[in-house]
Amino acid sequence: MSAQDHVIEKLVVCSVNVPLAEPMVTASGRIETAPLVLLDLHCSKGLVGHAYLFAYTPVALKATQRLLADMEGLVRGERLEPRDLFDKLDRSFRLLGPQGLAGMCISGLDMAAWDALARARDLPLARLLGASPRPIRAYYSGSMLSPEAARRHTQSAVQMGFGAFKVKLGHKEAASDMAVIGAIREAGGDGFHIMADYNQSLTVPEAIRRIRVMEAYHNLAWVEEPVLHHDFTGHARVRSAVETPIQLGENWWGLADMQKAVDAGAGDFAMPDVMKIGGVTGWLEAASLAKAHGLPVSSHIFPEISAHLLCATPGAHFLEWLDFAAPVLARPMEIAKGCALPADAAGSGVEWNEKAVAKYAV
Repeated sequence: MSAQDHVIEKLVVCSVNVPLAEPMVTASGRIETAPLVLLDLHCSKGLVGHAYLFAYTPVALKATQRLLADMEGLVRGERLEPRDLFDKLDRSFRLLGPQGLAGMCISGLDMAAWDALARARDLPLARLLGASPRPIRAYYSGSMLSPEAARRHTQSAVQMGFGAFKVKLGHKEAASDMAVIGAIREAGGDGFHIMADYNQSLTVPEAIRRIRVMEAYHNLAWVEEPVLHHDFTGHARVRSAVETPIQLGENWWGLADMQKAVDAGAGDFAMPDVMKIGGVTGWLEAASLAKAHGLPVSSHIFPEISAHLLCATPGAHFLEWLDFAAPVLARPMEIAKGCALPADAAGSGVEWNEKAVAKYAV
């Protein structure tokens, strides 16, 4: 039986709530645990594709699991053709709209289908997409920190081989943001890349003011989502008023949102999230759009599958190393010399540590 002849037989989903070593604190909220929905897409001849979704809050965990389970009837009996499957799911939710939990679930099924297809062909996902697995430059992704904590985290990042660090900003006073950046620069050195993420916490005038203040003292690789993520015009206003590159994309719901951002001239870089952009299928479309407009592409969380996708992405920029799922994975993402090393085994690199899954199941 060829890869194309595999048929989807069932979908198994479960929820876990994984503790974090430290809470992820942002200017727009606090993440205490990693609420994940794990997908196993069972196909004929014992083939299984894996993926996971990040629900952000435990409140959404069971609703996401239930919706996925209810979607089993849409995929059972379908051939393992990820693009055809994506099109069917997109049509099925057209009236509701392919965003929010529905969009997340479509993406999860798409990721699991591509993982299964790569396994069927005995190829790493990157090779299935026409690229070779290779080290991908990564950055250490941190929380909102005090200057002292920022210095410690940066020192840890440097010891791990990272040459780049992203910190969450948006303290009450701009001076506090400046102190944090100064501590990172002191610990990382002059050649160290620093990214700042405001998590949508500023108004347009305040974003311009704060970025200009920082520009007088520090060279930042980018400032991420300084204003509300859907305010593409506001991002464009900030971008036109500052020298520092503007990064956005983690909250694009599919290609339509990305196209709006591109049309508005909202950012210098693109950072699609594989769960929100439409899984592997949506990512490939986003990568093509980014290439057409000369936008370097970075990833947002989901490092295991994102490493493979960046291998196959023209203009690949940075991978975000923030691995919420590591405790429940059989093979967490490997980092060496500041680069992510995509798994060279068949699939996307996502497989479960069954003992950990049982431990954190909810």
